[in-house]
Amino acid sequence: MSSDVIDGLQLVLRVILAVVLIGAGVTHFLPAVKRTMAAMIPPRLRRDGLASPVNLVLFTGVCEIVGGVGLLVPSTRVLAAGALVLFLAAVFPANAYAARHPKRFGRVAIPFVPRLIAQLVLMILIVLAVL
Repeated sequence: MSSDVIDGLQLVLRVILAVVLIGAGVTHFLPAVKRTMAAMIPPRLRRDGLASPVNLVLFTGVCEIVGGVGLLVPSTRVLAAGALVLFLAAVFPANAYAARHPKRFGRVAIPFVPRLIAQLVLMILIVLAVL
């Protein structure tokens, strides 16, 4: 495959990832989604004040939006990709907590192994999009 084809595929992948991440980030500001995501934060990570569950949900929404935009800017795409991989690792405990409580979280509670695989695939795609 020529480098032009690879560059084109990476661009398409970056755009798709950016749309997905920005879209997901925006949903963090919807009241029902914000409540559900705040409830997904494991009890051992819950704090009051600035690090409250609601504030963490809003912060993670901003991270997804900024990371998605960062993938589209040539000068920030590698930094954004690295930050997004770390971000996905950092938010995984909330997904794992939800997976352990399917009755409470319903369809948001994706079973642990599929969620872990999806998270790892997403991380790999983010890295491949910027290499």
